[in-house]
Amino acid sequence: MNVSSLLSREETKHDHDHGHDRHHHKDGESCSSCGHDHSHTPIRLKQTLAGLLFTINSFIVEWMELGPGVAEVSGMIGAILLGFPIVMTAIKDLRMGRLSTTELVGLAVLASFASGHYQEAGVVAFFMLMGEIIETRTAEGARASIESLIKLTPTKARRLKGNQEEEVAVSALSIGDVIRIRPGDNVAADGVILSGQGSFNQANITGESLPVDKKPGDDVFAGTQNLTGVLEVKVSRAGTDTTLGRVRDLILAAEKTKLPMMKIVDQYMGFYTPLVLVIGALVWAFTQDLNRVIAVFIVACPCAFILATPTAMVAALSAAARLGILIKNVADIELAARINAFIFDKTGTLTTGKLAVSRLAPIGDTTPADLLRIAASAEKYSNHPTAKALAQLAEEAGVPLPEPKDFAETAGRGIKATVDGATILVGRAAWLKDNNVTEDFLKSVDLNETEGWSLIFVARNGQCIGWVGLQDQTRAEARESLADLTHTGVRRIAIVSGDRQPVAIRVAKEIGCEEVVGDCLPQNKVEFVRKMKAKGYRVAVVGDGVNDAPALAAGDLGIAMGAAGSEVAIHSATIALMNNDLRRLPVLVRLSRQTRSVINQNFLLGVIFVIGGLVLAAMNYINPIVAAIMHVAGSLLVVFNSARLVRHGEELEPFQGNARAASTDHNPPSSSEPRPQLSPKPA
Repeated sequence: MNVSSLLSREETKHDHDHGHDRHHHKDGESCSSCGHDHSHTPIRLKQTLAGLLFTINSFIVEWMELGPGVAEVSGMIGAILLGFPIVMTAIKDLRMGRLSTTELVGLAVLASFASGHYQEAGVVAFFMLMGEIIETRTAEGARASIESLIKLTPTKARRLKGNQEEEVAVSALSIGDVIRIRPGDNVAADGVILSGQGSFNQANITGESLPVDKKPGDDVFAGTQNLTGVLEVKVSRAGTDTTLGRVRDLILAAEKTKLPMMKIVDQYMGFYTPLVLVIGALVWAFTQDLNRVIAVFIVACPCAFILATPTAMVAALSAAARLGILIKNVADIELAARINAFIFDKTGTLTTGKLAVSRLAPIGDTTPADLLRIAASAEKYSNHPTAKALAQLAEEAGVPLPEPKDFAETAGRGIKATVDGATILVGRAAWLKDNNVTEDFLKSVDLNETEGWSLIFVARNGQCIGWVGLQDQTRAEARESLADLTHTGVRRIAIVSGDRQPVAIRVAKEIGCEEVVGDCLPQNKVEFVRKMKAKGYRVAVVGDGVNDAPALAAGDLGIAMGAAGSEVAIHSATIALMNNDLRRLPVLVRLSRQTRSVINQNFLLGVIFVIGGLVLAAMNYINPIVAAIMHVAGSLLVVFNSARLVRHGEELEPFQGNARAASTDHNPPSSSEPRPQLSPKPA
């Protein structure tokens, strides 16, 4: 059906060049950022609303018997407003040699209008427009992805000329320039550290869950965040040549490989218009009865077919929205039914993406509570993720934190402070050794840092009193959700992560996933997706970060973890889980399959009513009024059948929006979540 072309044609004909922020629009995309006044669609929508009001008014006036002819005039105006775009689109399609259900609906509207059934004509036209508006996709995801990517890179950079620091536009940077990066800054360009040390959050590029300590000679990437320390960086790549720029290009390339989704109605109805025309001509040829012909066209009006898909989609969207599943392209509800392979990112998707204390290991006479109190107090004024994790656990456990004195932080190394009159060191093993803690405290460690553990050691007055193990926790529902996906018929599940291979393997074991690949850059993830698709799988990709965005766009279905995910991932995907609950994935697959089943049932109901009505109308058993009642009855049955989808997924709690997300971030974890393990003191 092509009425949407009339509703949005004026929005889709522009393709503007915006200088250095050039957006290459694909066919069918609108330009929302160019500054021009695209007022045509609001006018069309207002026309549709006005036509609906006139049609409803005609029913009310007729029921209240307010005056002869008033209802007819109101119904006529409504039919004209609603039917005009349909008839005009049908005429233009015929001129271009296209034939679809638009022409049949236009013919039914004209037949109803010509016979004086203005209300009927208005109702038919409105349902047609409603179906088109619901099914029309606003294709702005790729451009929004690029705009979000551009925002990740700061617009200004601090360039050094001799000993002078000047603020310049990022676009003015060139290879060889030296820039200064302060704590909290996003890196403006790819480069190599000349001086300084710091911890970098580069999960949005590499997917690594833990901050990465950098020193002179190490590479830094545009778009990553410097958490601690002041650094001087020599630019090696700038502008679109950076790693972030290449990720953006991958998103565009993957988007272009997507095949357009054919509309389900047109798949079923391509033959319908000429068939009904032939039937109408035969009825006229044998009976010369215009009423029979009009009854044939009215009863053949495919309202049930038109409503079959959009009503099911609206019901499915309602069920999904209740559960916090945001579906941007309704066609992907049907597509999800055919997904038989899932590819998961690890950090922020299968894990929480935040460091949490998982192990408190006191040494000697120190108690776990003392170890936590001393470490969290010393780290009280640090902005490092480990300090935040310690502070959160102390708050949850109700441990009071005294004020530290003489606080000093060495970026990427550790903390030195005075707590309760004692000198406290908190940091990596090398930090304690550099500060003359000579005992062999490493012998008490029974964890492997290569498996995703981040270890910090605590010393008091030159003696190690214990260590703390932190890690990115797997989501409590991850194992259950992956097992449920397997039960729904998903044949292949894989983890593809930018984190280290041992870390990815550990997470895979915890959640019961057999296929896992680590150390993947964004292009490696895209290649993995393409290889799986080449083997015949229908692939859904689930991720949350910038590094996942190209793979999300390359998959048959992209699902973003919306609440914790980056804007880029959400825009590149077509579905977002707004509350990060992985149990929604199997619910989505089942909802998709049930939606497809309901759509097929709706089409069957439509076929029964249309064929039965055609036979009855041709044999003069029904007049045009009865024909109208029949196809309205068929439409109502379709609506009620679709309404069954609204209750899908009631076994899960509803999504509570921002209030729930906020409480999840600040409240203590539930009893089902892993708690820190308190190692017993040595005997």
